[in-house]
Amino acid sequence: MTKKKRSRWDLGRFWQTLTYFEIIPVVNFWQRLFSRKTSQKKQQKQTKMKILVVGATGGVGKRVVKRLLDRDYDVIALVRDANRGKAILGDRVNLFEADLTIPQTLKPEMMSGVSAVICCSGTRVQPVKGDTPTREKYYQGIKFYLPEVVDSPEQVEYQGMKNLVQLVTQHIQPATDRVLFDFTNPTADIKETWGALDDVVMGGVSQSNIRLANNQAIFSGIVSTDNNGGFASVRTRNFQPPLDLSGFEGIELRVKGDGKRYKFITRCEGKWDGIGYCYSFDTIYNFPTTIRIPFKDLIPVFRAKTVADADQLDASKIYSMQLMLSKFEYDGRLNPKFEAGSFGIEIEYIKAYSTQPKPQFILISSAGVTRPNRPGINLEEEPPAVRMNEQLGGILTWKLRGEEVVKASGLNYTIIRPCALTENPGDKLLYAEQGDNLKGQVSRDAIAQLCIQAVQLPEAVNKTFEVKEEDQPGDTNWQKLFASLSKN
Repeated sequence: MTKKKRSRWDLGRFWQTLTYFEIIPVVNFWQRLFSRKTSQKKQQKQTKMKILVVGATGGVGKRVVKRLLDRDYDVIALVRDANRGKAILGDRVNLFEADLTIPQTLKPEMMSGVSAVICCSGTRVQPVKGDTPTREKYYQGIKFYLPEVVDSPEQVEYQGMKNLVQLVTQHIQPATDRVLFDFTNPTADIKETWGALDDVVMGGVSQSNIRLANNQAIFSGIVSTDNNGGFASVRTRNFQPPLDLSGFEGIELRVKGDGKRYKFITRCEGKWDGIGYCYSFDTIYNFPTTIRIPFKDLIPVFRAKTVADADQLDASKIYSMQLMLSKFEYDGRLNPKFEAGSFGIEIEYIKAYSTQPKPQFILISSAGVTRPNRPGINLEEEPPAVRMNEQLGGILTWKLRGEEVVKASGLNYTIIRPCALTENPGDKLLYAEQGDNLKGQVSRDAIAQLCIQAVQLPEAVNKTFEVKEEDQPGDTNWQKLFASLSKN
């Protein structure tokens, strides 16, 4: 009986794989310390959702920006004064200096890659006594000072909104998609994110690589069954922090294949060799195909063996993605389209998709916009803004006109009408209703959090509502809050 001859195993490639994917703790530490700090930050930019915040230095706007940055969104801030904006918002925000009332300052480049807008702009209102330390007391509602408008409400709330909406409708990204990797726009950062992971880690000799050429990524190589091998793959380094794709239904790939069957694998834990969530897909030789992979159809596996008691994929923490050509399907079954030898698949993009659209335009308006001159209104019982609407240049009237501009735009919108805004912590339950009869107070912090939630939830689409704080502290069930409201 003769022994089966083994092919030569490449120790160098094995070590290269371990170091590239930071599997060895000590090497991992030194790599992060000396060579990965910059590239990791750049890598994150490839995977974050981009949001434009208008009025980013205002009381609500600066809180929205902070919360977005804390959640690792890519933030574009539209401000009137870039120097002031940088002093308030810091260096992590891409600033554009513009004025909504001057359409020439609203440049298309500020919308590049933007998939949602949170508009916190508004007419500047200050106490008649001036912008002094009493302003803080004015905000807190401790003592009331007669207010005055600094800008023209018609220009800011109505004409400015028309200018902004025109820009947004022309350039905003689709509301249902989030591009994760756009290989038609190749960069060194994308190349650094992906690396080969072949059966060399199991003693095999298959070889593959991923290269960027002709406005696409090309995953190709030679797969061999020698030494009990039989797979080649490319995988991303772990995303830091993990991607939150909880608002989407699955992953979409646009590919041109070679007629073979491939696997897409993702993971919701940072372990190198933990459970992967896998989906097999067929390609058509030299023909472009769109592959949709619903999260619910992903199969939990560990080294090609299904894990029956594993939880479903947690799409809120996606750590990595992988493309593989393998001899095996699952649990020892063979890939019916597998052939040893050369292979190649071209990838145009990878994105998260949803069939349920999300809001594209979040507008912070005001409770009371329909109450001036409404029959039956007792002005003595109304907030100061309603009582003083005319003295303030018809500010609520023009805010309502601005709402109408957004509703007529064709964008998926959410219009939030806060009651009296305060500087309180924002740790109380929120209550929302429709009909513009609500009175009370609400924290600016709470409104900022409400904006972030609205961006993520399909239940918030095309809804206008008033909101205030309840008396008791607690965490608001955001999905339930939006679901309780009617589209209007």
